[in-house]
Amino acid sequence: MILSTKNLLRTAAVLCVLTLGFAGCKASGDESSHAASQPFMSTVASAPPQTADDAPPPEKTGGFDGKRAFAHVAKQVSFGPRPSGSQALANLQQYLESELKSYGCNVETDDFGSDTPIGRVRMKNILVKIPAEKPGIILLGTHYDTLLMNNFVGADDGGSSTAVMLELARLLCPQRGKYAVWIAFFDGEEAMKSWSATDSRYGSRQMAARLSSSGDIKRIRAFLLADIVGGRTAQFLRESSSNPALIDLVWDTAARLGYSALFLNDTTAAQDDHDSFMSRGVPAVDVIGDFVHNGYWHTPQDALDKISGRTLATVGHVFLESVKQLQAK
Repeated sequence: MILSTKNLLRTAAVLCVLTLGFAGCKASGDESSHAASQPFMSTVASAPPQTADDAPPPEKTGGFDGKRAFAHVAKQVSFGPRPSGSQALANLQQYLESELKSYGCNVETDDFGSDTPIGRVRMKNILVKIPAEKPGIILLGTHYDTLLMNNFVGADDGGSSTAVMLELARLLCPQRGKYAVWIAFFDGEEAMKSWSATDSRYGSRQMAARLSSSGDIKRIRAFLLADIVGGRTAQFLRESSSNPALIDLVWDTAARLGYSALFLNDTTAAQDDHDSFMSRGVPAVDVIGDFVHNGYWHTPQDALDKISGRTLATVGHVFLESVKQLQAK
C-alpha cells in the first residue's frame, strides 16, 4: 500500500532499504527453511503474554478471538521475512492452507508467475469460497507477503490482516448466509523495487483479471480489504478513494460497536489492493491503519511487539458485523 503522496514516502522507504544494505536481488528459495510440514495453530502456535491491551474475550467481540489472531501473527513472524517467491512465504502458504482446511473451508489456489523489476517471480493467491443461497458475493481480502527488505518480518504490514482473515474464516466457513463470502489472500502486494502501477499489487491484479474473465467479478457486491490492522496505537481513517457507501457502512458499524476512538472520521488516501477491483467496477473499502505515523512502517521495527490483540479483535469484530450488514441488504 502507499499514500497518494507516494513519491516522498516511497523515497523514504527506499532510503531505509539502502541504509539496511538491501541489494535488490530476487528472492529465491535459498533462505533457511522451516520444517516442511507446519502443524495447526491450535496445537503449537502461541503468543507472548499481552499486557494492558490484552484481547477481550471472544463473547465481547462477536466470537472473534483476538488471542488466536495474535497467535497467527506470531506464527507468521516465526517464519522470518516472507517476500514473494521466498521459501519462507512457501512455508506460510502451507500453514494458511492447512489452517483453512482445518476449519472446513473450501480452498482454491492460483499459482502464477509475475514479471517484475527483479525478474520473474512465482506467486500464489489463496481463495476461500463459502457458498450461499443467492449468487452475490461479499469479498474480504488481505495480502500475506512482506516487503523485500533485510530483516523485515511485517508483523503489522501483512501479518496482522492475514491473521484477521484467518480468524474470520474460522468463524464464517461453517455458516451459510444469503450471499456467498469469499476470503482472498493475495500474494505480491508489495513492490519488488519501487511502487508503481506495474510493480505492486501483483496478486490482486491477477485475481481481478481472472474473475473478470470468468464473469464472477460482476457478482461481487462489496469488497472489504484489511491492511496494517494490528498496531497497539492504530487508528483508522476513512480512505477517500474507497466506495462512500461502504466507508459509511464500516465506520457506522464501528461507531455502533463503541470503537469510534479507533475508527476516526478524518480522511486519508491510499493505493492498495482494493484498486485492482475498483478499476473494474467493484465497490470496495480499504480499512488501513495510519501507517505513515505509526513510526515503524516499512522498517525492521515492524515486529511482534507492535501488535495488539485488542486491536486485532476490534477490527475483526467490525468486519464480522459489517458482513452481517451486507448479508441483510
